[in-house]
Amino acid sequence: MNRQGASRLLARRRFPRVPVRVILPNLVTLLALCMGLTAIRFAFEDRYEHAVIAIMVAAVLDALDGRIARALRGTTRFGAELDSLADFIDFGVAPALILYFWGLHEIKGAGWVAALVFAIAAALRLARFNVMIDDPEKPAWHANFFTGMPAPAGAIVALMPLYLNLSVLGAPNSKALAPFYIAFVVGVALLMASRIPHYSGKSIGRVPREYVIFVLFVVAALLALLATYPMEMLIALSLAWLATIPFAIRDFNARTAADEAARKAAEAAKADEQGEVAPTTGPNA
Repeated sequence: MNRQGASRLLARRRFPRVPVRVILPNLVTLLALCMGLTAIRFAFEDRYEHAVIAIMVAAVLDALDGRIARALRGTTRFGAELDSLADFIDFGVAPALILYFWGLHEIKGAGWVAALVFAIAAALRLARFNVMIDDPEKPAWHANFFTGMPAPAGAIVALMPLYLNLSVLGAPNSKALAPFYIAFVVGVALLMASRIPHYSGKSIGRVPREYVIFVLFVVAALLALLATYPMEMLIALSLAWLATIPFAIRDFNARTAADEAARKAAEAAKADEQGEVAPTTGPNA
């Protein structure tokens, strides 16, 4: 083998080829990251409606990248880490800065603290999510719930003061209302950092054939309303998400209680079995 062939072989060993099925989900993640950074730019330019749309697009792309990776069998540790970093920018840093530029700066100290609290809560939420993925003792039904409000939902809900201002309701962006906006943002941050369960939506399986047309109609109607009245629909979706929290807590606690009852029943049955076996194994047997 000549020197040129050896150098090519060495280059191939150093830089192995990566299949497209691994690259494609990461490209979607990077596109979501670009949308989050672009949302910050729009907020800096006082183009808040465009900033909201950029965050929405980032949320859609974030929902797609993981599904694309699983469908193409292109999940990697690198992709998971990249996704977490992108989520922190898209749903932690970007919403915090958008809200601060928009109205939280009216009370500069408290407004900036609220923005920091929100970004930190998003970071803690994402870190805990990454750790809990590798928990082997987690029951299978836990996949139907998120521990704490997921970062994309937290970003969408936290921007509700902005929706109220840009919608037909026209909520004023004033110093008098800034404390309420700050309290709301901090409340959403606490929901993200808490261990309060939220529905994940992963339990939704296949749609029965007789309901396919109805589901398609509802989805098309929601998309049409979202395109026509984006801020009003985002208000409705945010309120709907918040309204599901008590039901998620109830269902999570019910399943936890059922698991605990099953565990105690198994321990009692095992104790009874040992009690029956014990006399036959004594010295007088």
